[in-house]
Amino acid sequence: MNDGEGFSVGEVARISGVTVRTLHHYDEIGLLVPSGRTSGGYRDYDSADVDRLMAIVAYRACGLALSDIAEVLEATGPVRAEHLRRQIAMIDGRLAALARQRSTLSSALEAHQMGITLDPEEYFEVFGESDPRQYADEVRELWGETDAYSESMRRTSAYAKDDWLRAQAEGAAVLEAFADCLAAGLAPDDARAMAAAEAHRENISTWYYPCSHEMQVGLAAYVHAAIYANALAR
Repeated sequence: MNDGEGFSVGEVARISGVTVRTLHHYDEIGLLVPSGRTSGGYRDYDSADVDRLMAIVAYRACGLALSDIAEVLEATGPVRAEHLRRQIAMIDGRLAALARQRSTLSSALEAHQMGITLDPEEYFEVFGESDPRQYADEVRELWGETDAYSESMRRTSAYAKDDWLRAQAEGAAVLEAFADCLAAGLAPDDARAMAAAEAHRENISTWYYPCSHEMQVGLAAYVHAAIYANALAR
């Protein structure tokens, strides 16, 4: 305390976390004028001044300009309520924009962690609605420590849009061959079915990582289990 009845500028700075220089500035522009002066001419803040400062600090944290804060603090009754509603709407808009930015950054991070270096437009052109990023965490948890995962990250991190389009097209052709075999009711050891399975293994080896027959069987078992689990969940 000083020789006044309130708080010195240093004490208010310590209480609020606002610098003395900022408090001087607020005084100069009339945003926060201390209620009194000590006998030595120093600023003397009372409890109401401190309450006003805390409101200023809160509004500043929300991104309001000092001029807007002054309007809100000086307005009364319905006028102040309207000011507050307007500021809340502005903050809601900022929050929505930040949420969109966060989503974009999260998607970019997931794509980066999967070795996919495409801008958003290219990403949509390549993958459309079949977004592999939704499986990024699961894939990393299951195989993140394997050589195959590391090799896949190494290869795909260098792929441009055209590379991904080719990989997607060849992968789709492999799946179509499987679908044709299934539609024809072919046995697993039929020559066409065996050729389709080999094309699938070669597709993985070409674009992602060397895939042995044992690894291919493991992948098939995992996919089959996932499909079965999803069916049970419905």
